[in-house]
Amino acid sequence: MSKFTHVIKRSGAIVPFKKNRIANAIYRAAVAVGGRDKKIADNLTKKVIEVLNNTFQKEHKPHIEEIQDIVEAVLIKSGHSKVAKAYILYRNETNQQRRERSKKDSEPSMNIPWSKLWNILNWAVSHDVHTIEALNERIKKGEFPHIVHECEAAYEDDVTTAAELIAERTKDLKMVFICGPSSSGKTTTTIKLEQHLNKIGLKFKAFVVDNYFFDLEMHPRDEFGDYDFETPQALDLSMINEHIKKLCEGREVKIPYYDFKTGTRYLNRTSIKLEKNEILLIDSLHGLYPGMSEGIADEYKFKVYLEPLLQMKAPNGRFIRWTDIRMIRRMLRDAAHRAYNPKQTLQHWHYVRSSETRHIIPYLNTADYIINSSMPYEIPLYKAKLIKDFKKWNNEYKDDPLKEDAYERASRVYNVLKAVEPVEDDSPVPPDSVLREFIGGSKYEY
Repeated sequence: MSKFTHVIKRSGAIVPFKKNRIANAIYRAAVAVGGRDKKIADNLTKKVIEVLNNTFQKEHKPHIEEIQDIVEAVLIKSGHSKVAKAYILYRNETNQQRRERSKKDSEPSMNIPWSKLWNILNWAVSHDVHTIEALNERIKKGEFPHIVHECEAAYEDDVTTAAELIAERTKDLKMVFICGPSSSGKTTTTIKLEQHLNKIGLKFKAFVVDNYFFDLEMHPRDEFGDYDFETPQALDLSMINEHIKKLCEGREVKIPYYDFKTGTRYLNRTSIKLEKNEILLIDSLHGLYPGMSEGIADEYKFKVYLEPLLQMKAPNGRFIRWTDIRMIRRMLRDAAHRAYNPKQTLQHWHYVRSSETRHIIPYLNTADYIINSSMPYEIPLYKAKLIKDFKKWNNEYKDDPLKEDAYERASRVYNVLKAVEPVEDDSPVPPDSVLREFIGGSKYEY
């Protein structure tokens, strides 16, 4: 048992000491290198606390850096060098991301080709939706339905281009990955791409990676105690690779089934085989992650990446962040379909974002095509739906050291929503819109 009750965060805030945060961090590092023994993580945590107790006086408040230094030393001394390396890498990456965030006011857009961003910005300027002020003027003129039509047409053009590029490679193609971070619109886009390609005679067979999750008890957990489904290590990547390779060779495999109600995976449940002229269609958060299709020739794969690449400036002159758009989308979707409180989404979003910056964004340059799933008209709809909540969260978390990230996001989004002209009537949004995936009313079944 630790004799310390509080620790000092990097910001200087003093927060309660929680040993499970140490245990979770150690277990997460172990999972990253293939280990899944929580008892070992718990025992190592006890050793860390023992060193802390022996190193510092009771009245001392350990700094987070001091604790992490001790974790590294204990891992190495205990013979867990691979886990120590994963822990050190994660720590360094986190610190680097923190330094970069302090320098920048926008998304890490250097990962997206500048030609793509330039075309989106040019389109936004030509349609007067490049700033909130310009968007507001068009809404006041009664042009909201026209804005919806223009945005939907631009998105459809992107989807069509992706389909055409896929069609050009059908001679060798074995699989198409639809990739992108949370709430980027993968499900709707997958349906639309399949519709396009069916018209030219291509047939697809869905490969559902969600069936390859490890049993719930084997998943790492975040600092709030929630099980983490966001990382690629939550999936049995070796089994995914084995099955994809066999399917590419024309062999039959029996895929597992994952029961989300019980958190249990059942092996060898459903037989699947690629028939002639069939292509695997894989909708996956981590389709770009190398371990997802390791050892499979590039000519067999086509990777489509999705992101709401909105190019719109708020009144403060800064571009609206893509991650904030996706966070709002997920709030609405999870509240409607998963009985998940939007407040929980806000509190945990930093964890989702951390996984994205480690496991998705670094591999953007491996995508064959990038689709912009942003709809500039979605911001006015969000004001009508969530402005009261963001105002409440902005006030509630203002002086809470445990909710610094939640406050930063809530404050930023609240200031954006305050400035936009609200639109309550979403009837102009077509039933097959990618936005319907989040606001409801879609013609598709998800």
